[in-house]
Amino acid sequence: MNTEGLPAPEFVDLVVLGSGAAALAAAATAAGCGARVLVLEKTGLLGGTSALSGGEIWVPCSDAAREAGLDDSLEACETYLRALIGPDLEVARVRAYLQAAPRALSWLEANTELRYALMPRSADYHSELPGASPGGRSLAVQPYEGARLGDDFRRLRPPLRNALIFGGTSVCTRLDLPHLLAAGRRGASAWHAARLIVRGGFDRLAGHPRGTRLTNGNALVGRLLATLRMQQVPLRTQAQVSRLLVEDGRVAGVALAPGEGGGETLIRARCGVVLATGGFSAHPDSRRQHFTHVGRGADHQALPPPGNTGDAFSLAAPLGVEAGANAMRPAAWTPVSLVPTRHGEPAPFPHFSDRGRPGLVAVGPDGRRFVNESLSYHEFVSAMIERGLDHAWLVADHRALRRYGLGAVRPFPSPLAEHLRSGYLLRGGDWAALARAMAVPADALRQTLELFNRHAAHGKDPAFRRGGSLFERRCGDAEHSPNPALGPLDTPPFYAVKVLPGDIGTFVGLPTDGAARVLDAEGRAVPGLYAAGNAAHSLFAGHYPSAGITLGPALTFGWLSARHALGYGADSVNPIDLESGTRDACTTTLSA
Repeated sequence: MNTEGLPAPEFVDLVVLGSGAAALAAAATAAGCGARVLVLEKTGLLGGTSALSGGEIWVPCSDAAREAGLDDSLEACETYLRALIGPDLEVARVRAYLQAAPRALSWLEANTELRYALMPRSADYHSELPGASPGGRSLAVQPYEGARLGDDFRRLRPPLRNALIFGGTSVCTRLDLPHLLAAGRRGASAWHAARLIVRGGFDRLAGHPRGTRLTNGNALVGRLLATLRMQQVPLRTQAQVSRLLVEDGRVAGVALAPGEGGGETLIRARCGVVLATGGFSAHPDSRRQHFTHVGRGADHQALPPPGNTGDAFSLAAPLGVEAGANAMRPAAWTPVSLVPTRHGEPAPFPHFSDRGRPGLVAVGPDGRRFVNESLSYHEFVSAMIERGLDHAWLVADHRALRRYGLGAVRPFPSPLAEHLRSGYLLRGGDWAALARAMAVPADALRQTLELFNRHAAHGKDPAFRRGGSLFERRCGDAEHSPNPALGPLDTPPFYAVKVLPGDIGTFVGLPTDGAARVLDAEGRAVPGLYAAGNAAHSLFAGHYPSAGITLGPALTFGWLSARHALGYGADSVNPIDLESGTRDACTTTLSA
């Protein structure tokens, strides 16, 4: 490496690129073991896609699950993944994850501010398959007080605009959403909603840009940021890395892109570099290459931040690293509706859970159903893409809309006028009028709904078997019978919201092994280089087994990458000698 004429390099033990869950977990782990760590984030905000997420993690056989007495095993998990993924399953890497994930979570909860609660009713998404769990493999992050972050609260990437209510109050999916859905029917839920309003109002009066009660992905990132503040780990924003430094065949640091009037800044990392830069959702050329519907001109709504431009690919490519290949689907799909705003671009709303409730169906532009609406968001959009649909419509009757809401439309007593006026929500006094508003064939929509209603009244769906699995029934309304996921649309007026294909992160990334080491085209580990989060190739080959299957591996492989870089064996508890000044201390191989 020629450094003649360049500024003297900085020296640390580990450089971490990115600031989402994987990056922060790696940094907190390394710093907790006594290493000098530097976190580099290329945008002006911290948290990446993780900050916009639900914050849930999929960690089978966690301490919390064992303490709750849940009947599960790693063998059952592997059986489930084999049944879902088939021959594309990377057995060695999956086993490394299943074995490490409970230990990683235990270590992080013991050594950082991270705290999770069991979700005992969160069934695996393909609950009909052998080895699937009825609940307890997914965990939800606990809310956190953002004011404890000090100045970093303003650097924390806020949630999606439509995930905030009452002028900036964050909603916890697990703790708050059930109350908000029932606020018009139950006094206790109305009181819970009122407390959220008051709390958010006080935060705004105190001068905060939004409510300081952090939930979901913001709570996950906030908790790890608080840890790094206590560990005094520097986090630099607006830090664009131009290349990796390689010395004697080993990744030995990074070069920051030149600033105004200056040259590159070199940062040497004795133990290596962790790429946790996210996916490529915001890179137009990569989207066209990997997303077939974008290639044919479909409007695609990417929810990850604009900084997700596939930097891991460009940084690793000079080292002979190619993108992973065995991904059934290139991204984690979700249907997205666009909510008009008074100023600027429409705000995206991801439809994670509203499609499987009674009194709602989905139809394509031809007015016909095309999918089991209760399937996971990933499978819903997969069906859209496979059938060549550039958009679809979620259709509900008045009773369902006021009871459950639809997209950005909140349930009773929230008013509908603004959404009707903006055109986000379409309304028709009968099916023909709604069909005209949607510009779909009226006869087709009428026939679709008549057939659907005839069977739904008895809790049946011969066409798509909606409500046939435990996961689907859990996503419905437990108070509705005979099928919690199914009910007729028989109370006019009728409503519709248009949804487009979107994603919450990409699955195609850098190939890695069970220690998060990046592998070159020959399958050899690149010394000193690690990848985690969406920068790494999908652990589940483009499938979506359950809630939290992105963030669970992100935290775990972030933890594993830091431990391997610092020379820990699988069961080691003692840190290496970071004061020795020798690089060899950071090259110990992780034991099997």
